[in-house]
Amino acid sequence: MYIDRIRIDWDKVSEDSYLTRIPAICLLHELAFRKPVTFFVGENGSGKSTLLEAIAIAYGFNPEGGTLNYNFSTHDDYSELCDALTIAQGAAKGRRGGFFLRAESFYNVSTKAIEYEKELGRPMYGERTLHEQSHGESFLSFIKTFTRTGLFIMDEPEAALSPQRQLSLFSRIAEMAGDGSQYIIVTHSPILLAMPDADIIGFDDTGIRYLDYEETESYRITELMINHRDRMVSELLDF
Repeated sequence: MYIDRIRIDWDKVSEDSYLTRIPAICLLHELAFRKPVTFFVGENGSGKSTLLEAIAIAYGFNPEGGTLNYNFSTHDDYSELCDALTIAQGAAKGRRGGFFLRAESFYNVSTKAIEYEKELGRPMYGERTLHEQSHGESFLSFIKTFTRTGLFIMDEPEAALSPQRQLSLFSRIAEMAGDGSQYIIVTHSPILLAMPDADIIGFDDTGIRYLDYEETESYRITELMINHRDRMVSELLDF
């Protein structure tokens, strides 16, 4: 494990911070990572991406994403939580591979990657640059370049991927986790959440708790829509 546990010192967060109004965040003081793959799930605004971002920055990643070597800024937009967060590193301490993915700033990461390609004088992500590929293609091309184990922190990686490409990502995560990588992922994808032997942590107004796959809203709503489509459509459209 690259990250064994995290601790939050709330004395370092201002009392009027919006963080104190997010139940799943303000009730959290310590969180252990028990498995190579950990998923954060919950409704929009439940705090899962806020915590993920703070973990990434506290670990040393660029706030807008990329590898640990990326150092650029186009817009400072992150919370003070990273300053209050302490990371206890596990047995993989010292091995510094991996990357941080933020879907909304991957365009900026791609731009920086193209600059690095030019500096190296050779293509790193296929015959086409990342900007010449679709969002989903460029993201998978970026991931496939990582052959070393590392810490991979991802915020909704499924956002640009078709179901078929999500299956490709699923296989890649399982393969690299088996080789010693650690993943912490915010997702709404019932495909990714089906990963065997992964921890799923739910965020809601009562705090955080561990969930089984079938307990997640992503699974339950998808299952209802697939197996009871007519009833769901009727209720949604008030037929």
